[in-house]
Amino acid sequence: MLPGAVGTGELSVDVSNLRSHKGFVRVCLTADPQNFPACIDDAQAVTRSIPAGSPKIRFDGLAHGDYAVAVIHDENGNRKLDTFAGIPREGFGFSRNPPVTFGPPRFSAERFTLTGDAETQQVRMRYLL
Repeated sequence: MLPGAVGTGELSVDVSNLRSHKGFVRVCLTADPQNFPACIDDAQAVTRSIPAGSPKIRFDGLAHGDYAVAVIHDENGNRKLDTFAGIPREGFGFSRNPPVTFGPPRFSAERFTLTGDAETQQVRMRYLL
C-alpha cells in the first residue's frame, strides 16, 4: 500500500435465528456513534435490504476503521421496526451480539474494527413479542 493510502476491505454479515422467511432483513452499517442504530442522519451510513429467505449480505470497498451493524427483520415489509408500547414486535440484532436490556445497546458494545481484507459478523436475531 502506498504511504498515506487508506486500506479497504469487505464485510460479510450473516444473520441467524430468523423466525420466518417473510419480508426483508434490513441492515444498517455505520461508523458514526451519534446516529446508531437508526442511521437516519448519517450520510455515510450504508443501508441494504435483502429478502429474509437469504440472510447474508456483503459490503465491499469499506475503509478500514470502526463500525457497528444494526439489523431488523421487517416481516411485513413496511420499512420500519414495528413496536407495541415501545417493545419491538419484529426481530432485531446487532454486531457482536451484545446483551440487550432497556433500549438498544450503545455503539461501543457493538463496535468492531475492520483492519484486513475481509471480516465476518454473525448477527443473531432476537424477538421479544
